[in-house]
Amino acid sequence: MSQTMIFNCTEHERRIAVLENSVLTKLYIERAEERSIVGNIYVGKVIRVLPGMQAAFVDIGLERSAFLYVSDVSYDYEGLEVMMDEDNEMVGYQGKALQRESQFSIEDLLKEGQEVMAQVSREPIGTKGARITTHISLPGRNLVLMPTLSHIGISRKIVDEDERRRLQSIIEGLIPEGFGAIARTVSEGKEEDELRGDVDYLLRLWDKIRRNKKHAGVPALVHKDLGITLRAMRDFYTREVEKIVIDSIDEYQRIKEFMETFIPGVHCAIEHHPHREPIFDYYSIEFDLRRALNKHVWLKSGGYIVIEETEALCSIDVNTGKYVGKRNLEETILKTNLEAVKEIAYQLKLRNIGGIIIIDFIDMENEMNRDKVYNALREELERDKNKTNIQKISELGLIEMTRQRTGKSLEKILCEPCPYCEGMGVVKSKTTVCYDIFRELRRTATAGTGKTLCLMVNPDVANILYEDETHTIERLEKDLGKKIQLRVDASFHQDRFDIITLQ
Repeated sequence: MSQTMIFNCTEHERRIAVLENSVLTKLYIERAEERSIVGNIYVGKVIRVLPGMQAAFVDIGLERSAFLYVSDVSYDYEGLEVMMDEDNEMVGYQGKALQRESQFSIEDLLKEGQEVMAQVSREPIGTKGARITTHISLPGRNLVLMPTLSHIGISRKIVDEDERRRLQSIIEGLIPEGFGAIARTVSEGKEEDELRGDVDYLLRLWDKIRRNKKHAGVPALVHKDLGITLRAMRDFYTREVEKIVIDSIDEYQRIKEFMETFIPGVHCAIEHHPHREPIFDYYSIEFDLRRALNKHVWLKSGGYIVIEETEALCSIDVNTGKYVGKRNLEETILKTNLEAVKEIAYQLKLRNIGGIIIIDFIDMENEMNRDKVYNALREELERDKNKTNIQKISELGLIEMTRQRTGKSLEKILCEPCPYCEGMGVVKSKTTVCYDIFRELRRTATAGTGKTLCLMVNPDVANILYEDETHTIERLEKDLGKKIQLRVDASFHQDRFDIITLQ
């Protein structure tokens, strides 16, 4: 599949789009004031040990304390198998380590006030602090060096056993005793000299980190990972990428130098965007980006899905919309659900939605059709590099699934809670505001001595009061013994009103 990487770089923001056959499939955004801290290494201090959660809070100098789970505390694991995906995210542990873990508790490993060196493995999300690990991993282009674990692993995506054994043999001869390493997927077919270049660079980097630690206070940052542009080339570039286009001449030169140094022999075209038209407009990415923020996503048939993100989970609702089908209702529903499956899998990746996801497909009476929809979704999610876990369609017609969270979703990066509704997503209706006003008029009349109540409201609410509630206003004036003056203020939001007592 042909891929193109598009880089939009300004002084305040970096945006990287990945197109597959000219269709936007991934978007990475990093802003100057919100630079990613995943991969950064800190020296921190344990401020609280939680035996009940088998975890600890560590002050690493960020706004919120970082979270360190017992399995992420470094001690001598034998047979540890660390599995890593293409994006260099640690996604799980297998092997003897899990069997031995029960022999240790967090209070045996950590004490309050203890100094630890740890790496951020997950961004702070919402009210949660960063997750950290003392299993330090230093990613290179072809392999990942693990200075704290004596273990050699090979990417799961390298399936040829002879190639796995060849890579393991080479790596064993390159890394010092006591170190570990993982061969990344791109290392398949690479010769010893290319792997040696990675090892030498990463060993020098580790020496620099240790020197920084000696001279650092606590808490302190001792290693900052690459910026998003070079990190994208290191972690996301594959042989499927046929073209790379950058709109910044400075970043263009940096990427070319990086590729020549760390990824020599690249066959893809690296271009500087020559047009005056903004690069994301030129490749029609801005349109797709706006669409990725809409709650409603229309399907080609006329059906649509509704995507709602909350703090705890994401709900996706499937509807037939304008699609009425040609034969019978069950066939119409099945076609809409199958079309929704492809769009849902695409939107989850594009929006980087993680955590718990509930999908409400249109109810199907035929069990065979339910199986078709479930299998189609499972097949689509198998192409997702983020780890997913999917359950069969329940009796209520719902699919429950989880998707590995690898940072903020697109909505969380680009949007903030509405200051008008304070994130509720709804505001009081005009009629409800009118009734609130009537109650408040009674309270104000009781508390004040003035003869006139001046009511200031939004224009739309004023129309309701003038047209539908005139008799209510007159009755209130009679009951309260006060005159009510109505004034319109166009700057007022719909649910805002003020009552001023006049003499």
